[in-house]
Amino acid sequence: MENGKIRFFAVSTAEKLPRGATLEATGSSGHGSVPRVDNAVVHLAAAVAKAGTWDTPARLNETTRVFFERLATISPPEEAAWYRNVLDPKVQEELKRKKPQYYSMVRTSVVPTMLKAGYKSNVIPPTAEATLDIRALPDEDLPKFREMLAGIINDPQVKVVEEDTSLSMPAAPPSKLGTEMFVALERAQQEVSPESITLPTMTTGATDSSFLRTRGVQAYGIGVPKTDEESRGVHGNDERIETRQLGLFVRYLFAAVTGVAAQP
Repeated sequence: MENGKIRFFAVSTAEKLPRGATLEATGSSGHGSVPRVDNAVVHLAAAVAKAGTWDTPARLNETTRVFFERLATISPPEEAAWYRNVLDPKVQEELKRKKPQYYSMVRTSVVPTMLKAGYKSNVIPPTAEATLDIRALPDEDLPKFREMLAGIINDPQVKVVEEDTSLSMPAAPPSKLGTEMFVALERAQQEVSPESITLPTMTTGATDSSFLRTRGVQAYGIGVPKTDEESRGVHGNDERIETRQLGLFVRYLFAAVTGVAAQP
């Protein structure tokens, strides 16, 4: 949404897989008055910096390819040029700073979120840990990815430890475009907001759709259109949406459901 006008309706046809990891650093402990070259906190800090600034490999799939192709048709010239050449390294640098959501959509992302070390200000701890929020593309080879991460860190004092995935969401293939439901969502958008377009999107978070997709269900996620600022506020202290869009969204949802349910 831009200047009160809806540019596009986002339909989630794929989502990234939440797969965390822990960085574990070890070293000798001792008094904080004596610097040590094997200080676990120092080694962890360096590892976190490398992981957090790593430009992971970028690639497109059916969802993101169509997303950027269609987005280019409704964007200002400078941005349209980005989306037509989205994998160009210079474009990726622009997206990382100006459109981080789009930067994340084309790669498995690594974001440090938690740190744990020490118990007293004058004691060098023997261990230090960092939690990484890893969001994987649907086709990511995660064991190989973790090996790449360990290579980027390149420190024998730091281990990359896989999280327990027994209770995690399953890896799920993207839903297809051009199905009866996706076409119905496009028709519903044209009915309630003809000046907009429908964009299939890669959700950078995770939803319960993954449980359906693993069973062959073509699942699609939809939501109230948001501004860029509202999208950046997800999970933040001031997360919000514009109430004036709720009525439009209800009309959109009703048109999509009846468009499929009313078919003979």
